[in-house]
Amino acid sequence: MKDEVYLYNQARWESLTKADAVFTRPNLDFDKESAREHLGLDRMGITIDITGKNVLCLASGGGQQSAAFAILGANVSVLDISQTQLERDKAAAEHYKVEINTFHGDMRDLSCFEDHSFDIVWHPYSLTFVPDSRVVFREVSRTIKPGGMYHLMCANPFFAGLSHEDWNGEGYVIKNPYKDETLTSYPDQDWVYDRSKSIEAIPIIKEYTQTLSRIMNGLINEKFVLAYFSEIKSNYPGDLPGSWGHFTDVAPPWLDFLWYYHPNFSIGHK
Repeated sequence: MKDEVYLYNQARWESLTKADAVFTRPNLDFDKESAREHLGLDRMGITIDITGKNVLCLASGGGQQSAAFAILGANVSVLDISQTQLERDKAAAEHYKVEINTFHGDMRDLSCFEDHSFDIVWHPYSLTFVPDSRVVFREVSRTIKPGGMYHLMCANPFFAGLSHEDWNGEGYVIKNPYKDETLTSYPDQDWVYDRSKSIEAIPIIKEYTQTLSRIMNGLINEKFVLAYFSEIKSNYPGDLPGSWGHFTDVAPPWLDFLWYYHPNFSIGHK
């Protein structure tokens, strides 16, 4: 069902592709080493051979992650809400002379895929674009194979809606309550797209807070077991307070998870 959330996200990402935002540019310079580095496989201790693995790049259009996995020999499917983003994946596939299967849709509805279709589900930043993360996790648990790997990168819930513009001279002021499904909004960073070009107005960011307990327990309840976790921040040493670089050093904006699906795993509670 194309609800208000779907329609807003679709309109925003179509506008971002027209603006050539950094997330929408296909990477056409990969080799196998740089593909692994782009995905962060070695950083997360992922040593398995990707060749022949069935990979779903979830809400991950744009010709970046999909191209990297395809170069490493995976059977790649991409699902994204933006048809133009999927065209970028097709362009990357043509450039590298590989096959990438594209699917237009919502990460909350993976009914186009059969049960236990994927060895790996790769989910870059997008979880907070929908109100309830648990809906997504249920879909992932259905479509991933037992023993399959789910990589999730998402907003750090403790700093949801916060940016460098919230500097007050002493620190970055948290204004939003820490609870699930609070609607937040903030400006796109300057590096997201070139504002000097004549482009149509881009809908503002709309994100929904997901508390860490909802994320963690939502995945645990779907029989995922955590294997890796990190806080991601940028590296801009010497940047002044009130700048994006300083902000990301003080308040890491992103979290990185690696989960494995074990449907028979359970924890006994007294």
